[in-house]
Amino acid sequence: MIYFDNVSKVYSAGTPAITDITLGIEPGEFVSIVGHSGAGKTTLLKMLFAEESPTTGSVLFNERAIHELTNRELIQMRRQIGTVFQDFRLLPTKTVYENIAFAMEASGRPDEDIIADVPYVLELVDLADKMWNFPKELSGGEQQRVAIARAIVNQPDILIADEPTGNLDPINTYEVVQILKKINDLGTTVLLTTHNRNVVDSVGKRVVTLDQGRIVRDDQSGKYSF
Repeated sequence: MIYFDNVSKVYSAGTPAITDITLGIEPGEFVSIVGHSGAGKTTLLKMLFAEESPTTGSVLFNERAIHELTNRELIQMRRQIGTVFQDFRLLPTKTVYENIAFAMEASGRPDEDIIADVPYVLELVDLADKMWNFPKELSGGEQQRVAIARAIVNQPDILIADEPTGNLDPINTYEVVQILKKINDLGTTVLLTTHNRNVVDSVGKRVVTLDQGRIVRDDQSGKYSF
């Protein structure tokens, strides 16, 4: 599904962000990408979204080179990827229901789908009783679960969770990780970036470790390790 083929990225100052990365991620995998700040995790994600192009090598999604897609093809490709960020990025003046419905409207989904699917994803993240609350009325963990619901409501093939527990306490972190595992069990590929050792260890799935822009470990059933 995703393949980084001998990819390097050098920025204009001549500093390499990643070097000779070859990495494949298969449909249905749960992959944690770990590494210290500056290890190259963000650059990998930016190239997957075509926000950055590789200096050498290719990034492929379903056997197509991402940086060679037309704008229309790129829009279609991005719709197959849901994203969750550390800072939630919810719309403060919209309710939980409206935040999720807005993502569906932006993708051109009809009203009948919105009416059916929004309650379903809120049940999936255990927030059906918060449907008409505003983000400021929710805890940080609840806001992140809304963000996850919004990311998966259009049924993407891949969910990217970029440091999703960075602002959460241990209890909410545990709940978010359990939801990510549940989503993966339903067949969605999950790509998680994190600094949190406990998160990686609790997932117990494949762990790819980056250091100074290179893959230094790739364990099929691993733990956080340097």
